[in-house]
Amino acid sequence: MLKWKQKSRQPDLQNAYPMRLVADTNTTATLLTELEDVFHREKFLQRLQLVGADPHELILEYAALATIVRPVKLSTIIQDDPDDDAVLSCAVAANAEAIISGDSHLLKLKVYQTIPILTAGELIKR
Repeated sequence: MLKWKQKSRQPDLQNAYPMRLVADTNTTATLLTELEDVFHREKFLQRLQLVGADPHELILEYAALATIVRPVKLSTIIQDDPDDDAVLSCAVAANAEAIISGDSHLLKLKVYQTIPILTAGELIKR
């Protein structure tokens, strides 16, 4: 949380105690491919084009920041959307401390193999 100076509304960085969230991002080749497919959907593609972003370049930049893990093999866990199992597989392979997602199928699980499944908002509240 930053302390704000009353008059200037600028952050007082000398006396601030900002909240830091340190997270490792893990992914797999399958998840990168799926993300690129999502970025090419019309509603996302239009938004990306508005800001001059190229979907493929975004994927390359994200892949450079993430740790690519080899997914573990799992039986089908999420019957309604088996593609979501790729997220669980990645989390297990990465020994993840949490899965952060907005996906309703994943969130319904709440926990998978002791790995909590949280929304971004829930993570910040922790």
